[in-house]
Amino acid sequence: MKKQVLALAISALAAGGAVAQANDTLAKIKASGSITEGVRESSGLSYTLGNGQYTGFHYDICANIIKDIEKAVGKKVETKYQPVTSQNRIPLVQNGTVDIECGSTTNNAARQKDVAFAVTTYVEEVRIATKANSGINSIKDLNGKTVATTTGTTSVQTLRKNERAGGIDFKELYGKDHSDSFLLLESGRADAFVMDGSILASNIAKSKSPADYKIVGEVLSVEPIAIMIRKDDPAFKKVVDDSIKAQIKSGELNKLWDKWFLQPIPPANVKVGLPLSDATKNAWANPNDKPMEDYAKK
Repeated sequence: MKKQVLALAISALAAGGAVAQANDTLAKIKASGSITEGVRESSGLSYTLGNGQYTGFHYDICANIIKDIEKAVGKKVETKYQPVTSQNRIPLVQNGTVDIECGSTTNNAARQKDVAFAVTTYVEEVRIATKANSGINSIKDLNGKTVATTTGTTSVQTLRKNERAGGIDFKELYGKDHSDSFLLLESGRADAFVMDGSILASNIAKSKSPADYKIVGEVLSVEPIAIMIRKDDPAFKKVVDDSIKAQIKSGELNKLWDKWFLQPIPPANVKVGLPLSDATKNAWANPNDKPMEDYAKK
């Protein structure tokens, strides 16, 4: 009987160790010698140049974070890239496939039940993009129109909840990713594309004829965008948060903003032309991981 009790106790300890390992990303990275970064194919903050190459504002921030992670684990680590979509990014972080997601994910209360977020690096405004000659200038002009957005995002829900959308009827079309959603607008299958302003601006800048498009209408919502990590891993979150805070303090984030939003960017070497907003400046001045619901209360 004592042997059985001892065996059960050992099993319980082993199981506890496995759980601890699952929630100890630093130990996982140190043991494997690698970190898996979730990247996006066509986000405004992280996108591909093809041939397995990724770049963008959040990509650069994460490259700096990974240098600090290397210091924390005391060794050089290999960075592996895992493309993620709006639909699968949260499950891939939860199940351990992705260690740090560097796309363009909104930090909200519902998602905080499943994952954790680093301190906010970007405060987004959801807007409407349309053809310059469409005659669409605000929410009310979407009545009877077809509106595109990306599967797995919150933008159309946000539009429908907006008080100025009352009595407005529009058809919804969903792209599998942001470039697909923009193609719906570009090809004329959709009259408008509702999404984060940075994603709209980036896709317009990379299009064949940027002058053919405009971003219009009311700000539909204000959303804190943050780097996503696994829940209940305070040691890893501290390293990531401390790295971002150090990048804010050193002026590195300001430099990266200038590089990605105010200077010509690859592949087309076109400027996005998005000035640093007061909301993002405030998030940097007061680093926090508050969800978007806290922004709505203001």
